[in-house]
This record gives sequence, structure tokens and C-alpha cells, in this order.
Amino acid sequence: MKNISLLLLFILISLKINAQTKTIHVFVALCDNKYQGIVPVPKKLGNGKDARNNLYYGAMYGVKSFLRYKTSVWVFQKNIQSANKNIIESVLFKHKTKDVYLLADAYDGEQIKMGTIDFLKAANHQNLKKIKHNSKIINFGGESDLVAYIGHNGLMDFDISVKYNATIKKKKDVIILACISKKYFKEEIKKANANPLIWTTGLMAPEAYTLKAAIDGWLLNEPNSKIKERAAQAYYRYQKCGIRGARNLFATGF
Repeated sequence: MKNISLLLLFILISLKINAQTKTIHVFVALCDNKYQGIVPVPKKLGNGKDARNNLYYGAMYGVKSFLRYKTSVWVFQKNIQSANKNIIESVLFKHKTKDVYLLADAYDGEQIKMGTIDFLKAANHQNLKKIKHNSKIINFGGESDLVAYIGHNGLMDFDISVKYNATIKKKKDVIILACISKKYFKEEIKKANANPLIWTTGLMAPEAYTLKAAIDGWLLNEPNSKIKERAAQAYYRYQKCGIRGARNLFATGF
């Protein structure tokens, strides 16, 4: 009886720890000159099978490099070998002061369609993924608190068919940093029963400074309008496009 009581206590403590931990899952479709309908970028940046140098992942403003070397709040934990053959590399970060973990999956640029589908399934509380780190099991995919998509808007090039769960009680927050993402992702996000925190109305560079700014506001539980302003200010700072244009580029909600 004593052993059973101790086991129950351990389970309750574990559940409490997991409930306090927040997770963010970022789906990065690597930039690919060959397999995506994009304006070609320099060959080194546009090789969708090279995560290390890719524009959206390993380059200066790519998700992995920017969070690791250009911010002070996200602390690199480790690279992860993924069992998903479409993912070239995964990387885990932890927030410096909060119990928040971020997982970024770099999808082979040729497999952008699968990356898009996996993102939408996660937005619908599907595609569960668990990572073991320091004897702790961390939940991502459909169990993440926030999911984001970074890369080319593949829905401009191909159609998809996703089987969504209709009985979703809590809408998951999503960020979609891709060209004209509100127009092209709108129906899918509605069917996924997710909450569009930040998406776009025009052409844009889906780089990590905008993602970081939006996450900062989300972690502070700011209203969507303020998170949108954070995204616009970050984009304006790095792109020098004019603050009015940056504000018009981002949208929140339907």
C-alpha cells in the first residue's frame, strides 16, 4: 500500500510539472530554389537539403541561428535526431527565465507539403510528439501550447487534404509566417479549429525576428493587437520597409 501511495504521489507531481511547462513547436520548411515556387535566392541559402546554411533555419536570421546567437532569452539545449524522414534536423531551446521549451523542426524543402500537413495537424491537436530531455518528457506537436509555420507558402502551389478532428474544445494558438498566409491558410485553420495569432496579408520574408517578437508578447499574455504590433515593429526594424507597411502586413484573427 505504501508503494502504491508513493507511485500515485509521483504521478501527481509529474502531471503538475507538465501542466506548468509550456511548449512551442515551430515547423520550418527549408527554403528551396528547386522544389518551391519562390524567387530564387543564392544557391547556398536555397538548398532545401542543407539545414546548416538555409535561409529560414541556419542562416543569420533563420530560426536556429537567430534564437541561438541573436537573442539572450532562448538557450540552446541540443540537436535531436528525428524519426520523421522528412525532417533533416530538430533543435530544442529553453527560455532563459521561464519554464518554456521551443522545438524547431527543419523540413527538407522538397517535402514542404508534408511539413505543411504536419503543422496543420498539430494545430488541430494531432501529430503528437514527445521529447525526452534531462529525464523530463516534454510534449510537442498537437500537445504544444503554440505552433508556428515558417517558410514558403506552399498552398500557393499545391492542394492538400487533411482529416481534422471536429471535437476540439480549446483552440490552439498558431503563427504562420509565409507570404499571404491569411488568404491561403484561412479555410484550413478554420477546419483545424485553431486561433490565428499572427499571419500575413502580403509578401514577406519569413525570418525569425518576427517569430521571436510575437512569442515574446504571447508569453506575457498580451492581447492579440499588441502581439501584432510587436511583430510589425520587429519586421520594420530589420526590413526597413516603413512602419505603416509592416503594420498592414500582419493580421490577427479571422
